[in-house]
Amino acid sequence: MLWFQNFAFIKPSYQSEESITDGESEFLSGEHGLEAGFPPGVVNVLPGYGDTGAAIVNHPDVDKIAFTGSTEVGKLIQRSAADTVKRITLELGGKSPNIIFSDVDLEYAVEQSHMALFYNMGQCCCAGSRTFVEDKIYDKFVEMSAERAKRRVVGDPFDPNTEQGPQIDLEQRTKILDLIESGKKQGAKLVTGGGRKGDVGYFIQPTVFSDVKDDMDIAKIEIFGPVQQIIKFSKMDELLQRANNSEYGLAAAVFTKDLDRANYLIQGLRAGTVWVNDYNVFGNQVPFGGFKQSGIGRENGPYGIKNYTEIKAVIVKLTEKNS
Repeated sequence: MLWFQNFAFIKPSYQSEESITDGESEFLSGEHGLEAGFPPGVVNVLPGYGDTGAAIVNHPDVDKIAFTGSTEVGKLIQRSAADTVKRITLELGGKSPNIIFSDVDLEYAVEQSHMALFYNMGQCCCAGSRTFVEDKIYDKFVEMSAERAKRRVVGDPFDPNTEQGPQIDLEQRTKILDLIESGKKQGAKLVTGGGRKGDVGYFIQPTVFSDVKDDMDIAKIEIFGPVQQIIKFSKMDELLQRANNSEYGLAAAVFTKDLDRANYLIQGLRAGTVWVNDYNVFGNQVPFGGFKQSGIGRENGPYGIKNYTEIKAVIVKLTEKNS
């Protein structure tokens, strides 16, 4: 017998009520839940900031917490949930390796790697933010990646021609710019970008670094912004160790025509999702979640449903027949 739990799904709130659009207001009212067929009162939406989330986590009548956000906040939730022994699933940060071998279609690999990093202004937990490129094609890959970044259209997010809008807030923009400065100071080569875009708003130039080393801050810290770090590799036997050398393990990708090589890496990469010759492909039936400090549990498919259920054993003694 399965018993469904009372649960809360927490997602960080970055907007004030004044900034919410009509479409978002409809979601916040819970009307989409009613349209989907849930009875009134089953889906309840509580907009708010950290104090609202903390109250939900600490409440004894909430059996299960699902959180998507930073690893820092995920750890706070895990500590607080221990007081009531709550079930939790956490989808947290990432510093995902995106591995490019020399046998690829270079133009395709450059475009996919660009999308893997710059999607949603780089504010994507599974972004391919450590781009490992084989030495045979490294210089050409860097050159083409820089040219693609220069062509990226930055501007009004409501314009359908825009590829990149602003960062979420001033604090995030400042963090990104500080990490760009650290990359330059630690010896990475700034190929393009590296500063603000314009004088209004939280826009950042699409940025590409080359000559990035594994121990640099930009290669270890989740930047969560439009900053591509391109790292050179030459030996297959060192690649797995370098790719796994991170506190995160949310996603990874391998671009190669050699499927034996791809399968070898798939088995060794410590990541919850591994794409081969593609990036950011999702499906409702495909489990998504991370290894290590990228989270606990999985979303989607039967693996996701199990997180919201308890198993109840029922044992009944029956009266003997003909007694």
